[in-house]
Amino acid sequence: MQTIHASRNLFSRAGIALCAALMMLAGRAIAADAPFIPRIVNSSTIPANGDLNPYGVAFVPSGFPSGGTLAGGDVLVSNFNGSGNLQGTGTTIVQLSPQGPLAPPQSAAVFFTSSLTGLSTALGALSQGFVLVGNVPTTDGTFKTIGAGALQVINRYGAVVQTWTDPVFLDGPWDLAIDDQSSTAHVFVSNVLNGTVSRLDLAVTASGVTLQKKATIATGYAWFPNSAALVVGPTGLAFDAKTGTLYVASTGDNAVYAVSGAEQLSTAVDKGTLVISGHHLRGPVGLRFAPNGDLLASNGDAVQGNVLYPSEIVEFTTGGTFVREYNVDASQGGAFGIDTVLSPTSGFNFTFIDDVTNNLTIMQLPVGP
Repeated sequence: MQTIHASRNLFSRAGIALCAALMMLAGRAIAADAPFIPRIVNSSTIPANGDLNPYGVAFVPSGFPSGGTLAGGDVLVSNFNGSGNLQGTGTTIVQLSPQGPLAPPQSAAVFFTSSLTGLSTALGALSQGFVLVGNVPTTDGTFKTIGAGALQVINRYGAVVQTWTDPVFLDGPWDLAIDDQSSTAHVFVSNVLNGTVSRLDLAVTASGVTLQKKATIATGYAWFPNSAALVVGPTGLAFDAKTGTLYVASTGDNAVYAVSGAEQLSTAVDKGTLVISGHHLRGPVGLRFAPNGDLLASNGDAVQGNVLYPSEIVEFTTGGTFVREYNVDASQGGAFGIDTVLSPTSGFNFTFIDDVTNNLTIMQLPVGP
């Protein structure tokens, strides 16, 4: 028996050494005693009022001021549908701490309840202590009653401090990306009802947010009504502060474009430069940078859907080279909002929602070389 134990131990050490060597060759070394089970949290996004169809998801940034109900590393989710599952009627932003308890269905903690309905994927937080959320409302869940919506600014106590509307620059705010410089911020907004991307230039202090300037920086993205998705148009945005490039996931065009000099543009470009299109994309909606510098797009399946490739998140380089894809649900239409963070407060750095199950997943993934 001692000989058998010795041979097993030898095999185990050899196997660990081989795995470590392979991981080194792949650019990622792991310790021999590293845990096997990854850090993953799964939780419901349904609050007590029954809101459904989670759209936007956002990490609260590290250094977020204390004293309110949020802390750096918390995750926020905006609900697009009300309890009757009519699109454009949801009113809640729920919150979850990855270190805290999970939320069973109809018990997700509510950070904010809106008087405006149809909270969209346009969700993000400013480091000075404010949350931004857009909405695209309906009265009956159909495109015939759709409204232009607004962008609300909410303080860390869950109270609205600003509501911005504009028939040109905020015409169906569907998603957003934030270039946060603490005392100033550029907020890029995709408008699903006119096929444009706007930039809002903000001055930010601990006591408030001032909208200083608005500009349309990109136009020409396809947009149209859709029976399943309500409306299809430009959605996910990801900003590269190093290069000044804004990446735009145009759902209707089934493509991702790059807009150069986005923080300075005063006149609009036509879509920008094509980055990627083709069979790996199926109506991209959410868009974010991965910690390794690649782009992540979630396929909403409203365009070029394929039941064999449902609810996928696709990884590709900024040069348009496909890297990898995986699905978050066995049904179509599950992948929507995604977010990442490069310097996580809690150790978690990737989060996405599943519209089919109304679930939130938060993960800790390797940053890579």
